[in-house]
Amino acid sequence: MPSPSLPTPPTAPRRPHVREQHGEAVEDPYWWMRDLEDPELLAHLEAENAYAEARTEHLTGLRATLFGEIKARVKEDDLSVPVASGPWWYLSRTAEGKQYATHVRVPRAEGDPRPDPDADAAPGEQVVLDGNVEAGDSEFFSLGALTVGADHRLVAFAVDTAGDERFDLTVRDIDSGEVLDTSLTGIGYGCELSRDGSFVFYTRVDDAWRPHQLWRHRVGGDPADDVLVHQEDDERFWMGVSASRDERWLLLGLGSKTTSEVWMLPSDEPEGEWRVVAPRRDGIEYDVEPAGDRLLVVHNTDTPDSDLAWAPLEATSHEQWVPLLASGEGERFVGVDAFDSATVLSLRTGGLTALRVLPRDVSSVSGHGTPWDVSVDQPVHSIGLGDNPEPDQVAVQVVVESWTTPRTVLDVDLATGARTELKRQPVLGGFDPADYVESREWVTASDGASVPLSVVRRRGVEPDGTNPGLLTAYGAYEISSDPYFSVARLGLLDRGVVFAIAHVRGGGEMGRRWYDDGKLLAKPTTFSDTVAAADHLVATGWVAPDRLGLEGGSAGGLLVGAVLNLAPGRFRVAHAAVPFVDALNTILQPELPLTVGEWEEWGNPLEDREVYAAMRAYTPYENVRATEYPAVLATSSLQDTRVYVTEPAKWVARLRETVTNDPHTRPVLMRTEMSAGHGGRSGRYAAWEQVAWEWAFVLDRLGATERVDGATVSG
Repeated sequence: MPSPSLPTPPTAPRRPHVREQHGEAVEDPYWWMRDLEDPELLAHLEAENAYAEARTEHLTGLRATLFGEIKARVKEDDLSVPVASGPWWYLSRTAEGKQYATHVRVPRAEGDPRPDPDADAAPGEQVVLDGNVEAGDSEFFSLGALTVGADHRLVAFAVDTAGDERFDLTVRDIDSGEVLDTSLTGIGYGCELSRDGSFVFYTRVDDAWRPHQLWRHRVGGDPADDVLVHQEDDERFWMGVSASRDERWLLLGLGSKTTSEVWMLPSDEPEGEWRVVAPRRDGIEYDVEPAGDRLLVVHNTDTPDSDLAWAPLEATSHEQWVPLLASGEGERFVGVDAFDSATVLSLRTGGLTALRVLPRDVSSVSGHGTPWDVSVDQPVHSIGLGDNPEPDQVAVQVVVESWTTPRTVLDVDLATGARTELKRQPVLGGFDPADYVESREWVTASDGASVPLSVVRRRGVEPDGTNPGLLTAYGAYEISSDPYFSVARLGLLDRGVVFAIAHVRGGGEMGRRWYDDGKLLAKPTTFSDTVAAADHLVATGWVAPDRLGLEGGSAGGLLVGAVLNLAPGRFRVAHAAVPFVDALNTILQPELPLTVGEWEEWGNPLEDREVYAAMRAYTPYENVRATEYPAVLATSSLQDTRVYVTEPAKWVARLRETVTNDPHTRPVLMRTEMSAGHGGRSGRYAAWEQVAWEWAFVLDRLGATERVDGATVSG
């Protein structure tokens, strides 16, 4: 029992409910939390927030310090690298005290140099969209679409001010500022204008929040006259609309977790008939890139890690695909971008990202010359294409970063490979990348597999068995936890924390098999890989056995819950963000958002007894043990459409009634953002406040609240 000096945690009401499935009856007294409109649920979440604030009141100063350090390191008045498109340079700017970016453009004449990304406003600058104006007084603001028409006359953008990922669309004349259309509300992600700007194509979602319809709307017209272009009735499939780089084509992409299909329409024939590039085939995924007189296709017909082919521009069948480049041993082809002078292939190799350039050569049979890879200085890195809207570019924007190297934008010449640094993310407050070290280690999993582990720390931190550490992992949907630079993370490193990222199976770091070996009935591999990574950090001396934390979000939050059930004694503290911890109950309900499409990731426990048993054995909510757990912080958002706030609320209630923790030293807390969605709070200052709140709790539990160098950070 808590001492009288500590506040008493909320007790969630229990209501009778029994789930019956495959001959098993399971009591679930917190099932009632599925009703998001139940006033008792809202009252309970408010009580949880009050309790979390009371239990962390002593961290107010540390939170302010962490927020101040982030703010002091960020150049608040900043510009992005200008991008050439038609007669304009497009860029975005941030301003001190403003939560959101302003998207602007400046005139561009032939031969003009690129505007200085560190200069003040250029002559003739026009505002395309000011996020601060569009957000108004809303506590939340997110863009679901932002597209400028091919003639650079109109901008179409979609705004969410609730966090539920449903958007209201505006079409506006950029020069005059005249609003031409605000009639479309509650739409899905993405939109595209026809080439002449007379129509806008947009998606609508079904009751399960699945984008299932593509509509054509005449700008300024009545939505009642809109035309349904395509309806996807297979509940596994989502859709998205895009435009080709040369603005000649509109593309409709349809995809499940394992199968895809692409349709095309000339963008200057908006009322024409869409054409399928290749009818869907179960288990076959492909992406299409129009490349002038042909199509480029990345597909997995013959190789799980995909190959590159070309096809006639008018292709209507996979039988017209002609092999162009096969993936090599240890490679995974993930996408392709076409330019007039070269094709750029995005791939993974050796667990990292890479870019491969295929020069165009009309004299060769394939139409391409000898491939070469874009070089990267950092041994552990992320590399990818930046914003490159024009097909006739002779150099492309490339973005490179690492765990310790700030995001750097380069121009890479497609003919020579020569690189020019355009801008490196400024980091103030005396930051020196030489003060930090990153390395890649390999962990031996329980079945003998070698699992990559990124280890990041401040220089001078040695593997002497005394350090605090924070381990994070994701491991789902073939999403890779690739290196990225974070100003906020410096606050951990400067307090001596060893930050580690386990690239566990279920992610995509090591290719398609790496993903397959951590999904469906093999899902427990994801969790055992994480435990092996935790053991490695302790065994190698990087982290003290009683000073290790665990963090993950969404499907990574499921990982946190499952790993705590497997090995609660390995960790001192755990943070599960918007965690998918009631996975079995959710996946048993096909009427909920995402569920049917998720069956290809987790399996269908409704129909398959073996899948049910597997999920029943690892779902965090249903496997909490009556033993000591680490201190736990669960964070969520009231408007989260992807993972309902129900899941962490139920999990926290189950933890409190089951675990044997001393609430003085290992509390179980839940904090809900009441005006946010799956990604948390919007606006950069609000996001910094959120991460400072969360990491203050983690640092306190790890005994790492003081900077190891004793210095302060000032801008």
